[in-house]
Amino acid sequence: MRTEFVFEQAPFASAHASTIAETTEGLVVAWFGGPCEGHPEVGIWCAREAGGVWSTPCEVVRGLDERGRRQPCWNPVLHQAGDGALLLFYKVGPSPRRWSGALLRSLDAGRSWGAPEPLPPGILGPIKNKPHRLADGSLLCPSSTEHRGWRCHLELTPDLGASWQRSPNVEAPWRFGAIQPCILDHGDRLQLLARSRNGVIASAWSEGGAWDRWSALEPTALPNPDSGIDALTLEDGRALLVCNPVRRGRTPLGLALSPDGRSWQPSRLLEDGPGEFSYPAVIQGADGRIHITYTWQRQRIRHVALSPDEL
Repeated sequence: MRTEFVFEQAPFASAHASTIAETTEGLVVAWFGGPCEGHPEVGIWCAREAGGVWSTPCEVVRGLDERGRRQPCWNPVLHQAGDGALLLFYKVGPSPRRWSGALLRSLDAGRSWGAPEPLPPGILGPIKNKPHRLADGSLLCPSSTEHRGWRCHLELTPDLGASWQRSPNVEAPWRFGAIQPCILDHGDRLQLLARSRNGVIASAWSEGGAWDRWSALEPTALPNPDSGIDALTLEDGRALLVCNPVRRGRTPLGLALSPDGRSWQPSRLLEDGPGEFSYPAVIQGADGRIHITYTWQRQRIRHVALSPDEL
């Protein structure tokens, strides 16, 4: 298992909410960084990996309101599209209740980026976790809102962000709030797993083969301390979950495996010391290796690479 920091030093005090993608030229990681979460000077930062070496972090976008004043950026999400474009979704606004979605594109594996593209009103893009590519090439984006309680929904773009559709909110039990879903593909059905404020991870299942029809969210037996998670369907069919497996605090951070998305077994711990290790992102590379990034003490971003055999 390879473990490293994406950067050792940076011109910001705080880093959080990383995302990772693999391009033909190597890995790319993005996160939001600045004085502290929610500060107007928080921007989206990025680093590229080549030959086992990470580039110096670079700020790729700053949030601005309609008057040109700084606004904090939040929760970037990277996606490497099949046409060679690297997409970077992110949010801009004073708080998660009042933010809006935007998109950057790179045609050179993250070395340079185009101008920010605001998403349509009511569309936020993937809220924390990576999109899922459907058989027809459309991107299914797991999303959520917080301005009228915590609610999950799905957004679909058939043309890499040029046009959008939005599903109804996924139903949930009374006073059960969930956000920041991720998607697992079980072949015949998709599954949502989501962070909740009820002490457990929530789950829902697609219905009738439709991207916008879902069962109601249900609590699982997996604990959750009101912190972000991410999950991945591995090439061998197993489901991999990265989460804080406790009801309080953001340590430890660990992995769990499931053959069906319902029964889960702990796999291994990534961190178990004091402090915060949170907001994981996970992908599987072209060579089969699993890549995970996460927040390390709100100061740095840590990258872990391991083989499926090491699970």
